[in-house]
Amino acid sequence: MKLWLLRHAQPLVGAGICYGRLDVAADADATAECAKALAALLPAGTCVISSPLQRCEQLMHALHAQKPDLTYKTDARLQEMDFGQWEGRAWQAIGQAELEAWTTDFANYRVGHDGESVAAFMARVGAAFDALQGQGDTLWITHAGVIRAVELLARGIRHIERAGQWPLDAPKYGQWRALALPIG
Repeated sequence: MKLWLLRHAQPLVGAGICYGRLDVAADADATAECAKALAALLPAGTCVISSPLQRCEQLMHALHAQKPDLTYKTDARLQEMDFGQWEGRAWQAIGQAELEAWTTDFANYRVGHDGESVAAFMARVGAAFDALQGQGDTLWITHAGVIRAVELLARGIRHIERAGQWPLDAPKYGQWRALALPIG
């Protein structure tokens, strides 16, 4: 099976803002361009699953307009990491001590004091990844953090302890990757 991992288009949020779970819209033109480009590549029968955050749902609806024959649904497990009290704040305004607390206990620190830990995030995304077992080609319309987590999961890595283990690379806004996953 092939798992397509599509990152939403450029969100309408200021540069340098932590916006993980903030429900912000994406640029409409960039969303439409992305949907058109991907529609030409997706095989018939692909199941489309989107994060329920509007920047992803916009893209799901734009893709549906291009390829109405595909199946579409949302899954809350595909949401970006919850950054708690950091949401909506400039990264530069988050204190160095807070950032160091996160990187010191990368797996278990609840980001933004009441947000999600990396361990909880990996477990949530891992549950969605495990649900793919036995499925056909699937497209996830999601976020950079989820895509990074999936790349770890695809390599059999379910838990990381250090910030240096977290992948830095992710598709740019409106771009995608396709992973070939074993069936069964």
